[in-house]
Amino acid sequence: MKKFNQIVWIGIISILAILNANAQMKTNEMEVLNQLTSPSAVVNMPVSQLLNAPGNEALRAFFFTPVKDKTLLKGKKIAVIAADGFEEIELTGPVWYFKQLGAQVDIVSPKYNPAPARYGLSQPEMAKTHIMAIQYLQPVGWIKVDRTADQVKVSDYDAVFIPGGAWNPDNLRYDKDVIKFVQDFNQSGKLIAAICHAPVVLASADILKGRKLTGYWNIQVDLKNAGGTVLEQPVVIDGNLITSRHPIDVADFSRAVENWLVKK
Repeated sequence: MKKFNQIVWIGIISILAILNANAQMKTNEMEVLNQLTSPSAVVNMPVSQLLNAPGNEALRAFFFTPVKDKTLLKGKKIAVIAADGFEEIELTGPVWYFKQLGAQVDIVSPKYNPAPARYGLSQPEMAKTHIMAIQYLQPVGWIKVDRTADQVKVSDYDAVFIPGGAWNPDNLRYDKDVIKFVQDFNQSGKLIAAICHAPVVLASADILKGRKLTGYWNIQVDLKNAGGTVLEQPVVIDGNLITSRHPIDVADFSRAVENWLVKK
């Protein structure tokens, strides 16, 4: 019996030693993980805050003044080319306005292409059918996709519109179907509109040589390197190309697209 008790105690001590070693390993792992992880902080740009910011009175009026003619763009079809990381108001704002005017608007994105497992990314199931919106740099919601870029052709639409967002254009400019569609659309002479960071997609499509345009301040050098002449103004119109700089330009940008389509 005494020997049996000794065996039991040895077993318990061994188990405690293993647990202690594992705990130490977990502690070490946590220390490493803490050094690899930055503190959480939220920086965003709520739509209500943007519309109520000093100096944005005209932008606020744009959204809250009822549209008079809701058939102005009836029969017009607009493709919104976007991917994960689009700036929310730069997509939802113009889309809301174009629909108010009677246009048909489709959200078109690259085919769903999940990252390799070794990247360690976790995505919700809805990522297969939706794209993620951001406010400045903070993810805020999801928009359902109507079609993928491999399913559309130039004859389907009267205009292409690309919203900005720091991540969205990088996702788009890597997609062969998107670039081909933009190039074909440009060759057709139909309207291509891009705001904020989105003009870099046009640079990747190599359609900016000799063109006048604008864009978000930190991409303007890329637009110049692609052969464009960059102007510092809310909206630049050059033939079938309309560009803007920032969410604060959404109203001017949307009206410029409206006017171009009405004249056509």
